[in-house]
Amino acid sequence: MSIFEEFVEMSKLEDNEKEERLREFFERLNKMNFEEFNWADEVFEGIHVKRDGDRIALHWVDLESGEEKEFTYRGFAKISNGIVNFLRENEVDKGEFLHFMLPLIPEVWFCHYVAVKGGFIGVPNANILRERDLEYRFKVAKPSAIVADEDSAKVIDEALKLANVKPKVKIVVGDRDGWEPIDSIEPKNCEGARTKADDPIFCFFTSGTTGLPKGVIHTAISYPVGHLSTAYMINIKPNDVHNNLSASGWAKFAWSSFFAPFIVGATVLGLHFRKFNPERYLEAIDSYGVSTFCAPPTAWRMFMLVDVKGKGLKFENLREVVSAGEPLNPEIIAKWKEWTGIEIRDFYGQTESTAMIGNPPWFKGRIKPGSFGIPTFMYDVVLLDDDLNEIKEPKVVGHIAVRLNKWRPIGLFKGYFGNVREDAFVGDYYLTGDKAYFDEDGYWWFVARADDVIKTSDYRVGPFEVESVLLEHPAVAEVAVVGSPDPIRWQVVKAFVVLKPGYKPSRELALELFKHCKNILAKFKIPRIIEFVDSLPKTISGKIKRKELKMMEEERKKRGEIGEYEYFYKDFPELR
Repeated sequence: MSIFEEFVEMSKLEDNEKEERLREFFERLNKMNFEEFNWADEVFEGIHVKRDGDRIALHWVDLESGEEKEFTYRGFAKISNGIVNFLRENEVDKGEFLHFMLPLIPEVWFCHYVAVKGGFIGVPNANILRERDLEYRFKVAKPSAIVADEDSAKVIDEALKLANVKPKVKIVVGDRDGWEPIDSIEPKNCEGARTKADDPIFCFFTSGTTGLPKGVIHTAISYPVGHLSTAYMINIKPNDVHNNLSASGWAKFAWSSFFAPFIVGATVLGLHFRKFNPERYLEAIDSYGVSTFCAPPTAWRMFMLVDVKGKGLKFENLREVVSAGEPLNPEIIAKWKEWTGIEIRDFYGQTESTAMIGNPPWFKGRIKPGSFGIPTFMYDVVLLDDDLNEIKEPKVVGHIAVRLNKWRPIGLFKGYFGNVREDAFVGDYYLTGDKAYFDEDGYWWFVARADDVIKTSDYRVGPFEVESVLLEHPAVAEVAVVGSPDPIRWQVVKAFVVLKPGYKPSRELALELFKHCKNILAKFKIPRIIEFVDSLPKTISGKIKRKELKMMEEERKKRGEIGEYEYFYKDFPELR
């Protein structure tokens, strides 16, 4: 019996039977050495297609048009394998970059599978990215192949010109000159690439405090095997219908919309929408019989506005509900339990990892609202002080780190792609960049990012990217970007702007700056607040003190204060 078959059998156990079985399982797994491994061949097809190929792998629904599609495990594999064959026929080789930029349509699931099966390096791109975002990505990770929908294909063609890059093949969902329609590709079976355990199969671009986005490299085992930790944390079983509320193009989609459910052979419910409607989404969770459900805190805060009882939503099949992305407010956990009788279990991880810390299923009934649980069995998680000494005492805030000298977690990324400093790895530790503490009972509590990365609506925004765009405007002398507290999005992007001589703060200039950002930045990176200031706080060496600005902003928002020259994106009807 393979480790995946063993895991599937364990997933069927009652919650109170799992803790010790999983602890022993991961003790063995953490010591295993993989040489060659292709998850698509050995697990998806070797176990699930072989045993139960007619089971539904993906049930896709367009919440606005009502269109529905279903794909069995056998059919899903055959469609994806056809794309692998097509890429090979067009001389796209193992180890070359396959970019895809798609909304939440079935093809985004196929593309993840294609990357694994063919041994290509899949680069998921969110379909809200703009030409400049893509130009950078295309220069860093030169695409040999691209898959996109019609709208994204237009943006991609412009970005390819800017980057002076010409891929071997371009595939479109729909129709566009110079692109191969995906419907013309014949589904057929094929052999998987012989991928070594350390071969890269995904590159996720994620924002950091300084510089442009970093390419996070995951391997043929780090996500396919690493997400065993995510699958047990969510507690998915083979007969479950699982839904994860996540946009395509981000690591969280690969986590919970792809690997975690497909590892155990469950059915994924994919819900497509253009504008998020929390009421309609919850109605779909109820009517389609979802049994395991994952959503970010931003969505949970919006779900609290829905009259669940008044709408007659019963969630009769719902068994597991989890949240990830940033800390979840205790009052939301209490309200959801009051409505449904189910506790929301919070958990934590990064683009660079799989599920690292969380409230496992056997914690039901003893969850501490606001805590994000305990370390998973795959990771040796510790807290470090500023001198990298391990913290042993409870309630002492430190840096969340993964200790590497006992074992290197399978789910941890290989490294950053391109010319990026590897300062996340220091001595025997991987530093996550987040701060937390643990209490007397061993429960962990998130405190903050150790750096200045902004978390807004489950997206990460590096201040450098936004500041760089604002500094291109002729009126801007200096700028500092921080996260401003927001009840729905956790944070929104705020820019403190110092103007050049000859320019004065005004509504007109704020509008001009908002428009400038809107034309260049992806939607989630656009500042939602601009405040004109005379100067920025700095260190003796001239570095901007973003932490000081952030603390000042948090205090002002608590008091409900608004600056004399503070302007809000939502107040400009011209921007709609």
